[in-house]
This record gives sequence, structure tokens and C-alpha cells, in this order.
Amino acid sequence: MSGSSLQVRPVVGRRDLAAFIDLPKRLYRGQPGYIAPLDLERRESLTAKNPYFAHAKVQYWLAERRGRVVGRISAQIDQAYLDHYQDHTGHFGCLDAEDDAEAYAALLATAEGWLRNQDMRRVTGPFSLSINEEAGLMIDGFDSRSILLVPWNPPYAQRHVEAQGYAKAKDLLCYDYDVQNSPETTGRKLIERAKVAERVRVRTADMRKFDREVAILLDIFNDAWSDNWGYVPLTPAEIAAAARTLRPVVIPECAVFTELDGEPVAFILGIANLNEAIRDLDGKLLPFGWLKLLWRLKARRPTSGRVPLMGVKRRFRNHPLLGAGLALMAIDEMRANGKKLGVRTAELGWILEDNRATNSIIKSAGGVHYKTHRIYEKSLA
Repeated sequence: MSGSSLQVRPVVGRRDLAAFIDLPKRLYRGQPGYIAPLDLERRESLTAKNPYFAHAKVQYWLAERRGRVVGRISAQIDQAYLDHYQDHTGHFGCLDAEDDAEAYAALLATAEGWLRNQDMRRVTGPFSLSINEEAGLMIDGFDSRSILLVPWNPPYAQRHVEAQGYAKAKDLLCYDYDVQNSPETTGRKLIERAKVAERVRVRTADMRKFDREVAILLDIFNDAWSDNWGYVPLTPAEIAAAARTLRPVVIPECAVFTELDGEPVAFILGIANLNEAIRDLDGKLLPFGWLKLLWRLKARRPTSGRVPLMGVKRRFRNHPLLGAGLALMAIDEMRANGKKLGVRTAELGWILEDNRATNSIIKSAGGVHYKTHRIYEKSLA
């Protein structure tokens, strides 16, 4: 697609992929709230090394003006999503561009055309590449700290996307949690009122049995979130890849399970914020970036973290005491352990805006909403 001197062309080969990965760094370098992810991680995420590609079809494009790359976008058709929802919906993602209405219009039109030609009748996004990876377009909190695997977008992006007819589908909320100063929650009191205190045990993850712990966590997660808006089940290969990726940044003392009668029924997963350690590497591990990273992770642990996953099994969700009590006890254990380790603050999220139960639990624990990402939708009919 072209307009004036603007051209949008498919990504072909390693050089184009390198330009695709490099563009956000060039556009956003120096912006408060933005830290470039590692190039190595991006290449693995955006190529067939990512097990997402086993059930999805993906296309990337670059927008150029007079030989200069000014924008990028992806379009995805996820068979796992289609099998789950049967609704002819495709997705877009990896949307980054200069503050240029023409570039946004051309990129989105190109992605829409590709999806429409493959019988998609609706598009949602952005997802890079799935809702189980990076989701949403940032619409506030631009100056807040950069967090691992949480998208950053410039303030102008919302205006350009909505100008192309995209409407809000859902907002995703992120919370700032003061690990050092948040008070103990009411979790223990709720469990005592439910008269099950002697049956409840709180424990941290055993990294010597990492695969078992991951399986337990995913069992709770899939049960807790299977009816969540946009939920797409993870394949065994995706679970294994996610575990491998996150293992170096998992804080064992902040990965907590709550058990009832010996059964794990709730969990919270705390990870170190890798972005804090790679802030000045500009995505590069060579020639000496890997040494800096190793030293910072071992000798100077990041003081910020993220809770990307938490959940309580569905059968407790509507219980007036147990649902919140089990989750809050896990939060209390994570907070107490994180405080001892010197973690100062954590991001909790994302949480769907209309998930009242989880939003209420996080707010009662001391979480303060400070960042929002938006999922958009548009008809392709």
C-alpha cells in the first residue's frame, strides 16, 4: 500500500526483521517510561522459536518514507483462539510509528486487508503476539517505570488508532504496590471467620521442583481464568517456553501458593523487573552487556518487581470469605518476603477493568491504579 511517498511492505529476511525490532528503540529512546527490551528476546518472541507460531499465522510489515522506516505492524490469525471462540476474529500488534496519521492509517489498513482476505470479520488488538504475551495499547501512565513484558506506547498512538475507527473493547489495569509500606491485609481474619484457618497453609515455590510447581500454577491459572474475556489456553510447548523464559527472574520467596486441606487453590507469582537491570543496554548483550546484566541480577538485585499472574480456583470465587481470604494470604506472604529481600515496589497486573473481584482484592491490599492499556476492536465486514 502506498500514499504520497509512504510505502508499506512485508518484512522479508533477517535485515527487515532487524529493522522491525529496532524501530521502537529509535522512536522512543530517552522517553520516560521506556526501556528497550533485549534484541535476543524479541527475535525469539517474533520468530518460529516462539511456540505460538505452531498454531498461528503471522505477517509483519514496515512502513517507509523515502527509504526511512517510520512504522511497523503485525497481523495474526490464532487457530487456538478461533477454536475456542469460533468468531472469525484476527488480531493486530507490534504497532509502532512516528507521530504520523498517514503511517498509522496505512499500517492498520494493510493489516486489516490481510485479515479480511483470510475470512476474518473482526480484528482486535494490539497483541504482541497473543493475549498471553504483551497485550494492549498504553493510554495512561506513560511516565511510570518500565516493567518487564508490559508494552509502552507514546501518547499520540491512541489518537491515531481511534481515528481509524477502532473502538474500546476492554481496558487492562495495572496497579502500583508499595512492598515496603503496605499494611498486612485482612486475609488471615477472613480465613479465621470462615473457620478454616487450621486447614490453610501458605508456602513458597520449591525451585528444586520447578516443573512440578509450574504445573500446579498453570492448573490453578487455567481453572481461575478460563472464563475470562479473551482467554486462550496455553499449549504445553507454550507453557514450557514461558517457564524457561521466566525462571531466571522468578523470585522464589515471592512465588506463593495457598493450600486448603493440602490442595493448592490459590497462587501469586512475583518476578524481578528485568527492565531495571537492562535500562542502559539499548537491547544489546554484546560485547559486554551480558556481563553487566549478570552482575546486576546477582550482586545488585532489582528493587522493583511485577506480579504477572495470580488466581484462586473458581469454586471459591463467590464464597464471601474464602475467595478473597486465600488470595490475600498469598499477597501477605509475598509482601513480607519481598520486603525482607529489599524489593521496594511491584506492579500488579494486568487485570480486566470489569473483573470486580480481583480489582477489589488488589485495592484492599494497597494497590493503586497507575497504568492502563486498551484493547481495541473493529469490524472488518
